[in-house]
Amino acid sequence: MSDITSPTKAAAERSVEGTRTVPVFTPATEIYETSDALVLSLEMPGVDPDGVNITLDNRILTVTGRSKSTAPSGYALAHAEFREGDYERSFTLSEAIAGARIEASMRDGVLRLTLPKEQPAPAKTISVKAG
Repeated sequence: MSDITSPTKAAAERSVEGTRTVPVFTPATEIYETSDALVLSLEMPGVDPDGVNITLDNRILTVTGRSKSTAPSGYALAHAEFREGDYERSFTLSEAIAGARIEASMRDGVLRLTLPKEQPAPAKTISVKAG
């Protein structure tokens, strides 16, 4: 897909020693393409929808969130395989994506981003004037 790339390798190469007290996870992501949009599904278990931060800056789409391990009301946690930590992933979007119309929803720990494609501009004929 030429509309989106994941700079994970490049980011890892230029990373500096972290100072976070929790681990940082890269959410597993699936990308689907339709005729009018790209759809990203990012797995972020334990992250509340209110705790997700999505930014688009200079065609870089960044998704972050903090997971929390909490037992349901009236229960005590007996065993946990999900760890608390931060989720972080960035994608470079092409000009074909309409950044102003990106939509996001979250359900059962899966963040779904819909990235609409820009409609190509119609061909334009430019006349040449003498002189």
